[in-house]
Amino acid sequence: MEGSVVTPRKSIREVVMEKMRAHRAELQERKQLKRKRSKNFSFDGDRRVSRAVVLGGDDETMFWEEEDGTMEMAQIGADRTKNVLILMSDTGGGHRASAEAIRDAFRIEFGDEYKVFVKDLFMEHAGWPLNNMESSYKFMVKHVQLWRMAFHGTSPRWIHNIYLAAIASFYTKKVEAGLKKYKPDIIISVHPLMQHIPLLVLKWQNLQNKVAFVTVITDLNTCHPTWFHSDVNRCYCPSEEVAKRAALDGLQPSQIHVSGLPIRPSFCRAVLVKDELRKELEMDPDLPAVLLIGGGEGMGPVKKTAKALGESLFDKENGKPIGQLLVICGRNKTLSETLQELPWKIPVKAGPGTIAEALIRGLPIILNDFIPGQEVGNIPYVVDNGAGVFSKSSKQTASLVARWFGPESDVLKKMSENALKLAQPDAVFDIVRDIHELTEQRGSLSQISHCLTSSFFQSRNTTTPLIDSTI
Repeated sequence: MEGSVVTPRKSIREVVMEKMRAHRAELQERKQLKRKRSKNFSFDGDRRVSRAVVLGGDDETMFWEEEDGTMEMAQIGADRTKNVLILMSDTGGGHRASAEAIRDAFRIEFGDEYKVFVKDLFMEHAGWPLNNMESSYKFMVKHVQLWRMAFHGTSPRWIHNIYLAAIASFYTKKVEAGLKKYKPDIIISVHPLMQHIPLLVLKWQNLQNKVAFVTVITDLNTCHPTWFHSDVNRCYCPSEEVAKRAALDGLQPSQIHVSGLPIRPSFCRAVLVKDELRKELEMDPDLPAVLLIGGGEGMGPVKKTAKALGESLFDKENGKPIGQLLVICGRNKTLSETLQELPWKIPVKAGPGTIAEALIRGLPIILNDFIPGQEVGNIPYVVDNGAGVFSKSSKQTASLVARWFGPESDVLKKMSENALKLAQPDAVFDIVRDIHELTEQRGSLSQISHCLTSSFFQSRNTTTPLIDSTI
């Protein structure tokens, strides 16, 4: 009599795993995207209702895994698209520009491996004053003493700890809902106030070790202390000066990474032919050009400086221009219209946006204004490195340019060389590669966003903490 072979009984987990793998293989062979019906999942005392979700094609295949009395969503396969949530605010043009640069670099470097969202979470999900930061910023920088007072008045840690904790007590739940919406595997903050509440949510949900959180600082030198949060996995600093400030503020060497400012790939990797570009912009093909920038809002003495340049770049003796002018007006339509209506003796073009971009192109810089606080450090960064000068006088600015286009052309050439030495054109790619390596080192991210999702579906009796000591 032949001995019978006893097949070990498979666990429910093994059976489910096999069935789900087979199902996914079938869907991939058919190459169809089908979304299966899902059932809700929640905790209600001792009563437990599970939800299983099956996605086909390019989406993920998941199941609920039961372990030690808890339920969480797990992922079959490690090839699913990971979600990256970049948090920004339109308080000035730099934050959105940096966010979009990072988004584009992720697409270029990793293709469909990451799905990137650029969002103002406070605008979408919070109330006053968080959803009013853009208009408040514009008002204060136009009344510069208000901005100076706000910047320096909130710099002491004990002060901004208090007001951030107070705001968090009102809006943590709403920000939590926003995070649920995007289900991030990685969160990137490019704004100093976009860290504290999201990090509080992750801590509250016990997800600090599952969702990677990094900060990309967009100020070249002087930074508000709210940029530096001890709970981030990485803090990308645009300069050594900022890295020193981060260390003094308590961040560890493993958290600090000097990268440079993230600039849009379409700019830093653009292959430009000057002659063709000048023709496209209808510029004079022979005259040297000055680029006058007033930031995203077209602020500062742009009009006054433009008029002074218009005078200094015109050779009265010979009756012809020695240079031409391009003015970046940002979102300031009034400025653009005003400049276009003025009578000019030299070629002038006024259009819709900076220090890092100028350095990448080897363009010497004349700084003639700054916002108190975060922009103060821009002056020594440029001047001390021999990449430009600072001049508060519009007439002096115009005179400098005229000399650089004439007898002092060697000065212009030297500053151009220094600008190129200071430039970091690959900064944005260094940042996204390091974020990718960081997530790889942390292990498989297969359960991250779905743990976040399941935790939001759970009903809790806990209340939002009013003050978090780690802020």
